Amino acid sequence: MKKLVGKVTTEERDVILSLYERRNGLNELAKILTTDNDVMYEKIVKDLGETSKKFQDWWSSMSSKYEWESIKNGNWEINFDTCEIYLNS
Repeated sequence: MKKLVGKVTTEERDVILSLYERRNGLNELAKILTTDNDVMYEKIVKDLGETSKKFQDWWSSMSSKYEWESIKNGNWEINFDTCEIYLNS
């Protein structure tokens, strides 16, 4: 079930969109990269960890700022077109 719980500004949306696209790109790159290239693989893993932390920090910061409703085992998602935040249960 999805429930509308808030909205962010377009600037805030742009931050999470950039992190979302970067994280997805790094995940795809990690899938196709062979372990023969240890240096590149380690850089991707490190960047993926840093990007994932920034991604989670954005959600924590915005949920605190806007005081979005939350539930145990639920998660938020954003509609990038409308900047609306939904709670999934």
